[in-house]
Amino acid sequence: MLWAASALALAAGTTHVLAARREARARDSHPPTGQFVVVDGLRMHAQVMGDGDQTVVLIHGSSGNLRDFTHGLAPVLADRYRVIVVDRPGLGWSDAAPENELLETQARLIQAVSAHFGAERPIVLGQSYGGAVALCWATLMPDRLSAVVPVSAVTHPWDTGLGAYYTLLSTTLGQWAVIPMITAYVSEARVHAEIDKTFRPQPAPEGYADHFGTDFTIRRAPLRRNALQRRQLLWQIEALSERYDEIAVPIELVHGDADPVVSHRIHSERLAAQHPKARLTTLPGIGHMPHHVSIPEVVAAVDRAALRAAEK
Repeated sequence: MLWAASALALAAGTTHVLAARREARARDSHPPTGQFVVVDGLRMHAQVMGDGDQTVVLIHGSSGNLRDFTHGLAPVLADRYRVIVVDRPGLGWSDAAPENELLETQARLIQAVSAHFGAERPIVLGQSYGGAVALCWATLMPDRLSAVVPVSAVTHPWDTGLGAYYTLLSTTLGQWAVIPMITAYVSEARVHAEIDKTFRPQPAPEGYADHFGTDFTIRRAPLRRNALQRRQLLWQIEALSERYDEIAVPIELVHGDADPVVSHRIHSERLAAQHPKARLTTLPGIGHMPHHVSIPEVVAAVDRAALRAAEK
């Protein structure tokens, strides 16, 4: 029994050493690209691009960081807007917050970062989970943005459960035993394959995985926080979706009808039917990542949001 315990302790120690080494390499290869803003004692990482009269704030999805936007969409938007791209709390280079799993906590922190850069009423674009954060911002602080652009966004309750992956990773066993093994041992090829699955039926853009940072994404702390955020999402969406009538700004939804991750029928179509200010652009044959594979259509949605906001 003593030998078994010793072997287990040795294996756990080796795993954490390997995980720490991989994380150190990831931090060196993918350093902060923007600047840090201190909000409520927390360091939030944000990158500002462009110098247009109107500001667009970009909020990334699950398992992500701001590099998801800087690979393609943000530079295009920066040709005509000022763009603020933010690492959500606990992900990328941003500190985790108390009650980090709450959409409201994330929305208020990101709004404060935007205000720090002088954006009092920006257009707010959120993708996937980030779309839920954007809608929470629009619901709770309707006077602190001018329009919201949810892209492939989670908007309404679903009945397919959390899934085996996030169910396991959000348990105590998953948090403290499985996640370190992912960080230490999962191959770069496997992470690339998971990225490819997210883009289906389109391929991931060339160079995306390297820019985004496969090893940077599977660090232990972000994996833990991401899993807990996902576990706490459904009940928050159930409550939030009952309050969408409080949104007073234009809503420009964009969603692919071949999205295997977030169903356009369960989510965007329902919000478009529910809210009189919501307009939906459905992209035929497009999957979960239109902000990479349908950039002109997403930019057009931001342009429409800007025009509608100016007409108010």
